[in-house]
Amino acid sequence: MKASFAGLVAGLLLALAAIAGGFTGFLLAVVLGAIGFAVAGRLSGEFDVLERFRGRRD
Repeated sequence: MKASFAGLVAGLLLALAAIAGGFTGFLLAVVLGAIGFAVAGRLSGEFDVLERFRGRRD
């Protein structure tokens, strides 16, 4: 799946969340989407989520 298509699907789903749940539903969809993205990226090995929070070690 191309990134542009994934972005289109994500945008459409966020629009539906905003329509159905108002601003609170929209925010909840964004937060849960970010968590799902982080978990999927971690499990697939694309990136290390914990590395973002560790900082630099010399």
